[in-house]
Amino acid sequence: MEARKVFKNVIETEEELRALLGFPSELVKNKVISSLDGHCRDFISKSPFLVLSTSDSDGQCDASPRGDSPGFVLVLDDKWLVIPERRGNKKMDSLRNVVTNPHVGLLFLIPGLGETLRINGKAVIIKDDELLEKMEVKGKRPLLGIAIEVEECFIHCAKAFKRSKLWEMDSWLENGLLPSAAKILSDHAKLPGYNDRVIAESLQAGYKERLY
Repeated sequence: MEARKVFKNVIETEEELRALLGFPSELVKNKVISSLDGHCRDFISKSPFLVLSTSDSDGQCDASPRGDSPGFVLVLDDKWLVIPERRGNKKMDSLRNVVTNPHVGLLFLIPGLGETLRINGKAVIIKDDELLEKMEVKGKRPLLGIAIEVEECFIHCAKAFKRSKLWEMDSWLENGLLPSAAKILSDHAKLPGYNDRVIAESLQAGYKERLY
């Protein structure tokens, strides 16, 4: 294990973890449900943003943001929901992973709320016209849908949001101190003719013209 060349004390078993961290409370052990009840549906209907976690057949992981107007995720019933797949960069990390490994995790966020909704399940890629039509925005249907069969769902506490002060505007960096996506892309890609100015203009054009 390469980590042993870097770190002196690596935890390798659940027994070691339990000895250090203990066991969950009765409330935590019983908070997980296996279907979408009214509370989960209400949370999803008010959420404009989620993170989709996937991995390929070798276990290589990916976490991808998905966002739109609140309620953009289509809930079919108490076991199935569909995430619209809008136009993107065609890298298709999440989609390629789902094709080889259906296990996924979702984290739903609502701005200003510290608690999040976590959902785990199995996904398939769909192109059912009648469902894609229901997720149409500005006259444009999503290209595909990621349909997820819910296996677990539960509320996650707000500690991370409170520690990070994520929703507290006073903690936000001023615009001039924020990282530049264009500069990062330019330095990482190292392609002739793609300096940060060119990439910044391309990004802004994409945000303006190709969101859907």
